[in-house]
Amino acid sequence: MFHSEPLDVLPLWAFVALTLALVYGAVECGVRLGRYRRQVSEAEKEATIGPIVGATMGLLAFMLAFTFGLAASRFDARRKVLVDEANAVGTAYLRAGFLEAARRDEVRGLLRRYVDGRLTVLETGDVARLHDDSAEIHAGLWRHVEAAAAGDPRSVPIGLFTSAVNDVIDIHSTRWLVSVQSRIPIVLWFTLYLSAGCSMFVLGYHVGLTNSRRSLSVAALAVAFTSVLLLIADLDRPREGVIKVNQQAFLDLRDAWAQDAAAAASS
Repeated sequence: MFHSEPLDVLPLWAFVALTLALVYGAVECGVRLGRYRRQVSEAEKEATIGPIVGATMGLLAFMLAFTFGLAASRFDARRKVLVDEANAVGTAYLRAGFLEAARRDEVRGLLRRYVDGRLTVLETGDVARLHDDSAEIHAGLWRHVEAAAAGDPRSVPIGLFTSAVNDVIDIHSTRWLVSVQSRIPIVLWFTLYLSAGCSMFVLGYHVGLTNSRRSLSVAALAVAFTSVLLLIADLDRPREGVIKVNQQAFLDLRDAWAQDAAAAASS
C-alpha cells in the first residue's frame, strides 16, 4: 500500500513553521552561549571559529544538494514512468482491435476505466482505492488475454495484444514503486536536520562570541534554508504540494478516445 514517512503527519505549512522554529532556535542558543562564554573566559574571546563555521555550512550545503538531487531524480522518474504507462495503455487499446467485437469493447472499457481512475485519484487522493481497482482491471484484462489465446494460440495479432497487456501490468508495478513507495528515508531527513542544527548553532555561537548584533543576513539564511527544504519536501510528496507530475499524457489519451468514439457514433 502507500508508503508514508514519519514527517508525512505534518502538512507542508507545519513543516515550514517547524523548520523555521528549529533554525532560529539553534541560532539563538548559539548566540546566548557565545555571549556567555565571552563573559566568563578571556581565552574564548580570542578564539577563531570562522573556519569551523565555514566547514559546517559547507557540510550543510552538501547535504542539501545531495537530498535535493535525490528528490529531483525521483520526480523525473515519476514523470517518465507516467508517459511510459500512458503509451502502454494506448498501445493495448489499439491492439484490442485485433479481438472480436464483443471482447474488444470490454477490453477498451476496462482501459478507459483504468485511465479515469488515474485522473480521478488526483482529486480524491484515495491511492489505496486506485491500487485495488488497478489490480481488478489487470485481472479482467488478463482473463481476456487467456480467452483470446485459447481460441487461437498461434495468432500473431493475439500475441501482440498479449504483449501490450503485459506491458501495462509491468509498468503499473514500476510506477507504483517509483511514485508511491520510493521516498526520502527518515534517516536522511534526520541527518539533514542534525547538520542544519549544528551549522546554525555554530553560526550563532560565532555571532555571540564576537559580540556582534544579530544580522539580518542570518534571518535571510534561515529563510533560504527553509525554502530549499520546503522544495525538497514538495518534490518528495506526490500527493501534496504544488509540484506535481503533469498528467497531460493521460488527458490526451482520454480525449483521443472520446474523439474516436464520437467519430464512430456519427459514421
